[in-house]
Amino acid sequence: MYSVTRSFGLNGLSGFAVAVEADISGGLPAFSIVGLPDSAVRESADRVRAAIKNLGFKFPDRRITINLAPADVRKTGPVYDLPLLLAVLTASGQLEDVPADAAFLGELALDGTLRPVSGVLPMALAAAENGIHALYVPAENAAEAAEACADSMAVYPAHTAREVVDALRGISPLAPAAVVPFDPADAWAQVPDFADVMGQSLARRAMVIAAAGGHNVLLIGAPGTGKSMLAKRLPGILPPLTREEAVETTKIYSIAGQLPQGRGLISARPFRSPHHSASAAALAGGGAQFRPGECSLANCGVLFLDELPEFSRESLEVLRQPLEDGQITVSRAAGSATYPSRFQLVAAMNPCKCGYYGHPTRQCTCSPSAVRQYRSRVSGPLLDRIDLCVEMDPIAFDELHAVVPSESSADLRKQVLAARAIQAKRYAAPGFEGVLCNAQLTAGQVRRVCRMTPAAERLLRASYDALGLSARAHDRILRVARTVADLAGKQLLDEDCVLEALQYRAQEKVEV
Repeated sequence: MYSVTRSFGLNGLSGFAVAVEADISGGLPAFSIVGLPDSAVRESADRVRAAIKNLGFKFPDRRITINLAPADVRKTGPVYDLPLLLAVLTASGQLEDVPADAAFLGELALDGTLRPVSGVLPMALAAAENGIHALYVPAENAAEAAEACADSMAVYPAHTAREVVDALRGISPLAPAAVVPFDPADAWAQVPDFADVMGQSLARRAMVIAAAGGHNVLLIGAPGTGKSMLAKRLPGILPPLTREEAVETTKIYSIAGQLPQGRGLISARPFRSPHHSASAAALAGGGAQFRPGECSLANCGVLFLDELPEFSRESLEVLRQPLEDGQITVSRAAGSATYPSRFQLVAAMNPCKCGYYGHPTRQCTCSPSAVRQYRSRVSGPLLDRIDLCVEMDPIAFDELHAVVPSESSADLRKQVLAARAIQAKRYAAPGFEGVLCNAQLTAGQVRRVCRMTPAAERLLRASYDALGLSARAHDRILRVARTVADLAGKQLLDEDCVLEALQYRAQEKVEV
């Protein structure tokens, strides 16, 4: 006998339809799975056999052939356990044909319990696009699956395969999962407050500019000057996630298997802080199943690289493509996958190996050549992609015990949101499709929106020749100046805007 059950798989960030075909015929007992299955899919045969018996059904003692169509696309993971079980039960006559508009996802325990799987959200989105009206998933995955398309598709959470079978038979219908309300404003309360940071007015200003324009930041300072404190507080002044950004970010975390169980859409902007021993593959992503790396997990959020020169040169060079293009393509022998990687880079480094080069009270033990060698670990092309660079001085005792409190994240966030509102209105015009903030402007768009006063143009011309700026650096200075002007409510870039943008140039501050 023959049966077919619908399911879905993953190809990069997108889901695709999979038809689980089962054929039971005469011959010696066997259970074979074809259709480019990986080892996890091939092992489904043993899980399905045990689950069928432990649920009280009869496992057919005949030749069972399972085909996962399309046969030319590789199938990975244990997501096909549940549809495999249903296909075998249907083909053996123990279950009526399942509805054509129903699909099934889930890993089986040996006793028939359903375990959560990764990548449910992109597969649920693909199911809604393919005309599926009923999607059965493990209970722990129901919250994210329900976010796919609540208007046209019902998501049914199940704890065991028996619940799914009983629901299909009409014995005990399952209740559809409810959609969790999406409220990104709650995420700000989870981020440490800028009021805890004492002193460092220049660095605080740079973080406001970075948040207002989406710019990358490099913080240079001795140990204990507050570099990590500033970086961890940046998400607290960033604008809230839009629903589109939340869906995209949740898809990435779902595929990576890092979405908390029972969680709907991610409401907080990600903050990723990989250790400096992280490899290039850990940052870029990859592996047998093309898992997203740190660059993609930080999408729509912040990627914080502490001790920047301690990262390997190979790892740092991986950042160049996503910083420029906002996406990263992972290519391996088995294929390739492209993931979004629109993150803000916040990097921190000491001025030298010992950390005290230029310190007002502590003596540096590094030789001049050692200082140059330490700073040269960060390549020029990478520095050229960093918009803001701040040298942080040690905090004085009086600053630590100041009576006047520092500005809170709520105060700084008001400035950021006002500047972002100006940019949203500006980039709603034709010709700015896909641009959300100043840092995302292309070279042609920079000329349109970064108009300067004559005095500002003369200043930038002189700086371009004196500093030997590249064309990329020229455009990045204008983007930062545009953000400074937006924070001040100015239409044209004047000398003050250009001067403030020039003082944050990274290339000159890292060189000794």
